[in-house]
Amino acid sequence: MGYSLQEIANNIGGRVVRGEGDPSDISGVASIASAGPHDLVFIEDEKMLSAALQSKAAGIIAPESLAEELSKSPKQILFCAQPKLAFARAAKFVTEQRMQDQQLGVHPSAIVHQDAKIGLGASIGPHSVIHARAEIGARTRIASGVTIGVGVSIGKEGMIHANVSIYPGTRLGDRVIIHAGAVLGSDGFGYVRDNASGTYEKFPQIGRLEIHDDVEIGANSTIDRGALDATVIGRGTKLDNLVHIGHNVQVGENVVIAAQTGISGSCVIEDAAIIGGQVGLGDHVTIGTGVILGSKSGVLTGKIVRGKGEVYWGVPARPLKQHLKELAALSRLAKSQAEEK
Repeated sequence: MGYSLQEIANNIGGRVVRGEGDPSDISGVASIASAGPHDLVFIEDEKMLSAALQSKAAGIIAPESLAEELSKSPKQILFCAQPKLAFARAAKFVTEQRMQDQQLGVHPSAIVHQDAKIGLGASIGPHSVIHARAEIGARTRIASGVTIGVGVSIGKEGMIHANVSIYPGTRLGDRVIIHAGAVLGSDGFGYVRDNASGTYEKFPQIGRLEIHDDVEIGANSTIDRGALDATVIGRGTKLDNLVHIGHNVQVGENVVIAAQTGISGSCVIEDAAIIGGQVGLGDHVTIGTGVILGSKSGVLTGKIVRGKGEVYWGVPARPLKQHLKELAALSRLAKSQAEEK
């Protein structure tokens, strides 16, 4: 099923200028180099203008600043303020129907408890297991080999990819995407040491995990349930692959966390923070609103890092300017010592 560029614009916004050719439909998106006659591409500046016009693409998403250069284009043009954002939204629009057509209903090999509730238009893939009192929202897609525990609640229009495990009592909002192999709501790493014997005994892990609307969680990521209360992932937050979040962590809205980051228990990450790859946070750390932590940074237990838009780097993490000054000083010291020898 294809769409006209005007239909796409009606859905995502923007102004359409018709070219000389008027292709019957747009059914996909692509890079400029690989675009076919029914694909949509985007450009953000004049550098790629010539290549886009010479491509096989049916249409181009472009900024209004290029309106004059594209006034005589033989292709259809969708002008907008943020071409890359519009392209992402267009990709979602043109592929949504195709994805919905791939799988509908409950696969014969799936096991769905009689007390589970499956919403209208939802689908359950091969060999998935849905336990008692679980609720799957309308038009949510469950892929193959997924295990959904007792009392799990998943909102509408979500996508749970293959081999995801969701522990009992976990709650997911609407439009949540969970990639393959993720584990949600498992026990936190909480133990109490018996000083007399030197052994460790498990502290109760009886809390819950709450994931709010429009969250995306990468492949093989793990998020622990709260020990006694809740671990919470705020609306719009995006986790890369191989991210670990410990018990009782509170993550705000629109936070971005890159791959291989480890977040210890009881941390607070406030709204709009950005955390690079391989960052490590000790327990009870607070990362303030809008803070940016560079890759491989480390924040020690109990520390508070604040400063909207401020970039922190290093171990322990400190403001980038300070970190760079320290590196320069170390370099000068090393050079001076080498010269003395």
